[in-house]
Amino acid sequence: MYPRNFHYHRAQSLQEASSLLSELGAEAWPLAGGQSLIPLMKLRLASPQHLVDLNFVPNVSYIAKDQGTLRLGALTRHAEIEASSDVFQIPILHDCASGIADPQIRNRGTLGGSLAEADPSGDWAPVLLTLQTKVVIVGPQAERTINLPKFFVDAYTTSLARGELLREVIVEIPPPKSGGAYLAFKRCAPVYATASVAVQLTMADREVCRDAHIALGCVGLTPIFAKDAERALRGKPINQKTIESAAEAARAAADPQPDMRGSAEYKRELVAALTKKAIGIALRRSRGERVEGSHVYA
Repeated sequence: MYPRNFHYHRAQSLQEASSLLSELGAEAWPLAGGQSLIPLMKLRLASPQHLVDLNFVPNVSYIAKDQGTLRLGALTRHAEIEASSDVFQIPILHDCASGIADPQIRNRGTLGGSLAEADPSGDWAPVLLTLQTKVVIVGPQAERTINLPKFFVDAYTTSLARGELLREVIVEIPPPKSGGAYLAFKRCAPVYATASVAVQLTMADREVCRDAHIALGCVGLTPIFAKDAERALRGKPINQKTIESAAEAARAAADPQPDMRGSAEYKRELVAALTKKAIGIALRRSRGERVEGSHVYA
């Protein structure tokens, strides 16, 4: 099936794109990588009257270190993030970028597009929520910066106002003795995950956890902070007992809906299993080990 007719606008700057989106109203949609929007248009599940193409806007695709932060332009492709040596120093980011769909999707899809879509099954949101992350937003009148947790409002809903666009994602580089891991369970590479877990640890020493952040994906309308799971690890030695406690707390925090990917109870079991494995990988990485973290396939 082909999309319905639409008007195409090629923006030369984010300010121009923002103005166009504001002037054209609700029937105007921005086009970044198009890996979610274009299929929806082909199925006629989305029929915008105007597309504002962001792909010719300069200086919005980059990865740069800056004063203890990693700055990523909103139009940075997943494949660029996967290949970045700077990103590789924050392993959880590399886990996420390298596991998204297939090479075709990774070479076209963008970080900003993924976050702005706010798909409950998306990969980037739970990962970035385990880190200290801010997003820079450009609007018709001004620019603003907010903490990432305030960005997500509901499924497919963000705090972006009419005409606003993501410009940059800013991630604080974790302190020494930190390690993270992101695992998602999928039937095969191109499909969305059934459940996913992101874990980021900062250790006081080789055994005792100083801080922990755990976020769950695909098992709620927005990513879920597993607060009780984090408390099960903070200030305690990470051993089989505390890992089991964290996994059970993560299972309890999950709020999945049954669908073609599995029953609610099946997804809770996945969350518990993925949490155990992700904690183990994150712990080893915090000790300086080079551990491969990859998605789990059925």
